[in-house]
Formats: sequence, structure tokens, C-alpha cells
Amino acid sequence: MNIQAMMKQAQKLQQEMLKTKEEIDAKIFPGKYSFVEVSVNGKKEVLKITFDKDFKFDDTDIEMLQDIIVIAVNDALKKVDAEIEEKLGKYGSGLSGLM
Repeated sequence: MNIQAMMKQAQKLQQEMLKTKEEIDAKIFPGKYSFVEVSVNGKKEVLKITFDKDFKFDDTDIEMLQDIIVIAVNDALKKVDAEIEEKLGKYGSGLSGLM
């Protein structure tokens, strides 16, 4: 294979990777723990935090609430990481300089 063909193949691969990354960035990933649900996008930006409307808490529950939010956010972020690995892992880490 000549250099020109290799470059063309690399450009095609880069375009596929960018398209896949854009799809992941646009996807919404839910995270849930107990009465808290969060939504993050593929860029790992928190978009929304929702509490179960039936749950009532008072000021003494603030520490617990903070812990539950952290767990729910981390749950959503793990889903983003899994999606990235599933969809982009096939390209191999050696190609990360192309993106």
C-alpha cells in the first residue's frame, strides 16, 4: 500500500471517529441512585438533576442528599465511559492523536 492510500484510509478513519464521538456527545446518559436521577451528555456535562417527588427530606438530610447526588452522577459518567470504550475503543488508543 502506498503512502497516499494510507493517508486516505487514515482520513476516513478519523472522520468515522469524529462522527462517532459527535453521536456520543449528543446522547443523554441517565444515572440513578435512590430517589435522585441525573442526566449527563456524552461530554460529561450534568444537564439535569431530578428528585423523586414523593421523597420528603429536611435539613438533616443534606449530607445524605449530597452523597446520593455524587453516586447518581458517577453512575451516569460510568455509562458515558462505557459508551466511549464500546464505540471508540475499536479504533485503538494509538490513534488518539488523530482526534
